[in-house]
Amino acid sequence: MTSNRKLISRFPHLRQDFAASLVVFLVALPLCVGVAVASGVPAELGLITGIVGGLVTGLMRGSSLQVSGPAAGLTVLVFEAVKEFGLPVLGVIVLLTGLLQVAMGLLRLGRYFRAISVSVVEGMLAGIGLVLIAGQLYPALAAKAPDSGLDKIAGLPGAFLDAFGDTGALASLAVCAGTIAVLLLWKHTPAKMRAVPGPLAAVGLATLATLVLSLPVATVEVRGLLGSVQPPPLGAFGELAGPGLLGTVAAFTLIASAESLFSAAAVDRLHSGPRTQYNRELIAQGAGNTVCGLLGALPMTAVIVRSAANVQAGARTKASRVLHGLWLLLFAALLPGVLAYIPIPALAGILVYAGAKLVPVRELAALWREHRGEALVLAVTAVSIVAVSMFEGVLIGLALAVVKTAWEASHVKLDVVDKGAGPVEAHLSGNATFLRLPKILDSLESLPQDRPVRLDLSGLHHLDHACRTALENWAARHSTAGTEPVKLVTAA
Repeated sequence: MTSNRKLISRFPHLRQDFAASLVVFLVALPLCVGVAVASGVPAELGLITGIVGGLVTGLMRGSSLQVSGPAAGLTVLVFEAVKEFGLPVLGVIVLLTGLLQVAMGLLRLGRYFRAISVSVVEGMLAGIGLVLIAGQLYPALAAKAPDSGLDKIAGLPGAFLDAFGDTGALASLAVCAGTIAVLLLWKHTPAKMRAVPGPLAAVGLATLATLVLSLPVATVEVRGLLGSVQPPPLGAFGELAGPGLLGTVAAFTLIASAESLFSAAAVDRLHSGPRTQYNRELIAQGAGNTVCGLLGALPMTAVIVRSAANVQAGARTKASRVLHGLWLLLFAALLPGVLAYIPIPALAGILVYAGAKLVPVRELAALWREHRGEALVLAVTAVSIVAVSMFEGVLIGLALAVVKTAWEASHVKLDVVDKGAGPVEAHLSGNATFLRLPKILDSLESLPQDRPVRLDLSGLHHLDHACRTALENWAARHSTAGTEPVKLVTAA
């Protein structure tokens, strides 16, 4: 009794954290496996990343209630990287991503990720969601997915038509559709049933139906935990000489860091406990990815689904996320054979559902009504990711966001006072940049050509070189046609 009291006094929230850890474990288990299978790597690698997210990142300081693991948001990028460079090189990419995150955290750059345009991040997630949905519909149809995002979307009608003549494909599609239906309807079930997380219930019911009905669908291949751990060989580091790999590392770092820190901000809104320390959280994510890279596992990010489940289950400290990693480790070590019964179309259904949640349809409609420029950035980023690739799509979105911000910041106004006699008074105010130069010149060239002009620039907060040169050239042309030279008045 005395020892129990000492334990409770030392860990006053142990009971709440223990219960929450079980909930998070049950949510994380099917997601870890599903993300790994969708990424084209052994299922156990997803579990390894989840274990590291709990036992390594979970122990570190940063965001106390945020849970890390393999994320659907990186599935497309991981799949492309494995296909282009091979599975051994994935460890190198994840290792370098982790080291970069640690370095950025030590340099206190974590807070700057909060300055990344929200529209770019949401557009990035929307693009990932669209490619993820399109890609996972192929295993749901027992078909092979094309390589590019556009080909995946364009090939869907043909894949559905082919499925109608194939019993196995129809059975696979039925399992996927049933899984999605359970996920959609689970929140309407009685409270006692909802004690089991929706993803686990959906996969469990799909597995049971597959076994009972002897459905001809593909299931997860099992290699064993130790057999799946493959540290990157020294020869894999030779790929660093190519710019393609470095670009992939940059994309991993940007997306993983942004998703983790935006998730931290969202989790902070769900509870009243300690706030996230962004630089320390970035170091923690980097440490986790460094370990994942050394083990040849998937990259990790903070995951909002698991984090929200952790908060809603009553977690109070980081002990819940550490314990969830321990439960994943025990499952992977003691019950790996269970994975072989899980139907792949059920995992596809889990990821189609997750991908749909990444596409902010309602938010985009509201954003279009209030901030059309931001809505355009979101849409262009998403479409670019689908049409080109993840890395280029994000760069296009960031460039468009910068241009939009520069355009909005360069407001300029021209006030003209013409008393009918004497010089025409023209006053420029605001920020005169090359982006507004056509508007400025159109307004000035509409002034009377046979009258002297006094152009007052003292109201400008900023006048760039392009505008100054253009104004001086306009003044020279106007002075040739007018009765006297244009007078340029600048601030003292």
